[in-house]
Amino acid sequence: MMTTARSAGKWITAGVAVIFGVLTVFSGASALFGSPDEQASVGNAVPFVLWFNFLSGFVYVIAGIAIALGKPWAGKLATILALAILAVFALFGWHVWQGGAYEARTVGAMSLRAAVWILIAAWLVKASGQGKQQG
Repeated sequence: MMTTARSAGKWITAGVAVIFGVLTVFSGASALFGSPDEQASVGNAVPFVLWFNFLSGFVYVIAGIAIALGKPWAGKLATILALAILAVFALFGWHVWQGGAYEARTVGAMSLRAAVWILIAAWLVKASGQGKQQG
């Protein structure tokens, strides 16, 4: 039986994932497909980061729905998202290190995305009991 705290945590986590996903999709769509002014406002956005963030927003929503429905694979999806975000963040770092143009706000946005999905994945692992040591 799921405790009240765990149930509330599930719904909060699912809500955060879905809302974060919807906001990510809308901001990415605006940057990629918006008016010329909207597209210009992204400045030196790195295209592969922008596309990854836009597309991953849809996966955030799927993950949030999976969390809400208690799907056993939700934790794996959250972990994959966290790892993918970290990989893209590393590639972004490589791009910057190579002298590529970028927006400083991308560092903050990618840090936020990584932190959110690492926390979600960690909470799901703990909530599922997979984080308990056997012995």
